[in-house]
Order: sequence, then C-alpha cells, then structure tokens
Amino acid sequence: MVIETSRFGGIDVDDQKFLNFPKGLLGFPDDREYALIQTGENSAFYWMQAVHRPELAFVVCDPRMFVPEYRIAIKAEDLAQVGLAETSGSQVFVIVNKVDDSLTANLQGPLVINVATRVGKQLVLSDKKYTTRHTLMKLPARTAALTKTA
Repeated sequence: MVIETSRFGGIDVDDQKFLNFPKGLLGFPDDREYALIQTGENSAFYWMQAVHRPELAFVVCDPRMFVPEYRIAIKAEDLAQVGLAETSGSQVFVIVNKVDDSLTANLQGPLVINVATRVGKQLVLSDKKYTTRHTLMKLPARTAALTKTA
C-alpha cells in the first residue's frame, strides 16, 4: 500500500509492516494506524509513520540495543489488550527524540507490540526507574567549514 509522508513523499509499505494501536498513542488518541519503516539496512532506528496523517511520524527503536538491562513488567491486562497471554510474542519499542546534541528515549512510555497480529499499546510505567529522556547516544558534532573573506 502506498502511504503519503511529509518526509519521504509517497512510499510503498508492505502490509506486514502496519501496526494498529486501538487506543492510539499518548497525545494522539485518534491516530491508530502506523507503518513501521526502516531508516536504513543496518539501522537500529525505524520511522513509525501515521498512515492517515502524512505529517505525523515518530522515530522508534528497540531500547535494549542501547540499554541492555532495560526490562519492564507488563501487566496481564495490558498483554491481553494486545492479544497476548505472555511476553514471548511481543516486541518493545520506545519513542526517540533529538534533544540538543543527543538522542533520547522515552523509557517511561514503551510501545508493546504483538508480533503476530501487529496490535500495540503504549504503556505508562509507574516505576520511576526509567525516565522520559534517557540518553541513548550523543550525536557527532558537525564541523563547520571555515572560509576566509578577503
């Protein structure tokens, strides 16, 4: 299916890459369908593009690629809402933001996805062990070209 994006124009997305969040995401309750788009062949990051709003997209990643000890307790009722009885059939993503010269992740609001059905839910963790702006990495400094004026 071809979806329109404000960043990439129209892109053809495999039906197996669509995610459904029946309750939407925090702040975006009406946007329930997203396409998961890889940012590069070996990249740890994905675009999660809203299917019906070209201007709405989030960068997401598997938090354990940057925070190997990241573990969350998922309540049985949250698992049931995505059609799971246990966590083994799930994938967890977190939303990534650029803050100054760093990429940060919202480890407090992970996205839990049922891998088989691609139904997801955003959790809000009550445990304050993690933050909404956990630094994943510092971005490389861009060197400005110096020019002489005569």
